[in-house]
Amino acid sequence: MKYLNPSRRHFMTGTAAMLAAPAILRATRAYAQTPVLRVGHVSPRTGPLAGFAEADDYVLQAISERFAGGIQNNGKTWAVEIISKDSQSNPNRAAEVAADLILRDEVDIIVAASTPDTVNPVSDQAEINEVPCVTTDCPWQPYFFGRGGNPAQGFTNTYHFFWGLEDVIGAFLDMWGQTGVAKIAGGLFPNDADGNAWGDAENGLPKPLAAAGYSLTDPGRYQPLSDDFSNQIAAFKAAGCEIVTGNMIPPDFATFWAQAAQQGFTPKIVTIGKALLFPSVIESLGERGNGLSSEVWWSPNHPFASSLTGASSRELAEGYTAATGRPWTQPIGFKHALFEVVADVIARAQDLEDSGAIVEAIAATSLATIVGPVDWSVGPVKNVTKTPLVAGQWQREGDKFDLKIVANTAQPSIPLTGTMQLL
Repeated sequence: MKYLNPSRRHFMTGTAAMLAAPAILRATRAYAQTPVLRVGHVSPRTGPLAGFAEADDYVLQAISERFAGGIQNNGKTWAVEIISKDSQSNPNRAAEVAADLILRDEVDIIVAASTPDTVNPVSDQAEINEVPCVTTDCPWQPYFFGRGGNPAQGFTNTYHFFWGLEDVIGAFLDMWGQTGVAKIAGGLFPNDADGNAWGDAENGLPKPLAAAGYSLTDPGRYQPLSDDFSNQIAAFKAAGCEIVTGNMIPPDFATFWAQAAQQGFTPKIVTIGKALLFPSVIESLGERGNGLSSEVWWSPNHPFASSLTGASSRELAEGYTAATGRPWTQPIGFKHALFEVVADVIARAQDLEDSGAIVEAIAATSLATIVGPVDWSVGPVKNVTKTPLVAGQWQREGDKFDLKIVANTAQPSIPLTGTMQLL
């Protein structure tokens, strides 16, 4: 029988009557003819980050169908139950639903994706309660340092795969360097985990941009969901900024971009992380969406395939469009890859009733996924492994926008599909 760890026992002491039944059920299902392993999943289905979860229904349905026959572990078939909850794009809510999954639903593994607002609070709950956890869709610095991580120690139960700020900065510089524009940039950084990491003087954009000969005007942190970017626009105009960069949620970028037009600010390049990932956001901007640029984590042109289904990146993207009628989005690949890792861990773990054995299996992962290799024996710090990153630009083709890969120097195996154009 899998015993509750001390922190979970402590919580249950105060709510014994309410939680006694789930605790008994856990023992029952562990010794059932077909044992059940529960996987908790947290993502922002609603709120300003909902674009990150747009493909959740499609991915979760496909994964549930794939897991329907169970997964073999040590000669025994384990049924896999996925329990998904909405963070509502709110860090506090993300922590609440993670706690519910851990303490009420008693999940054996928890996974999460979509910015530090989701990933960090879920990971913190998993770490405190000693539950194995795998996350993605968040640069590794805000994930690791935003949680108070110490590179010499790392974490015990929580593991993450994605790219880092060094990768996105390199991709942006690669893209901008093709254009010959003046090396004068303006930075838009919100007062949240992502914005504070991207704008950090030591670990964010300022140092590498300066080393590459760029000046960066940073007017300071703004509050998310701000309705006035006049101060930032005035500072960028005064500095003669030809490039605007940073990290924003979609509503904030829409406000900034509309006010830039109203106030006569016309940069030649606009490269924004997070906000410009999604075709729905670009389409909502109309003609002013043409030529905007961002990082590209995953696309139909990425030369990777699923370890679960054998489907190529293109086949996964086209399958989503065929099923939903909507264009592919970058998080599709990473949501799928989360469950590739889960399936691989379930199959390899020495004892699925021992959370420590599950953590050991996560740490020992070496898997070729649809987003590239996932291997935690390769840094940059403990509990983190990196995936490939390139840069792209939205370009109109007929009545639609296509995200062209226009910079791939660091990842030449991911082919270019277009040439960078100035706004």
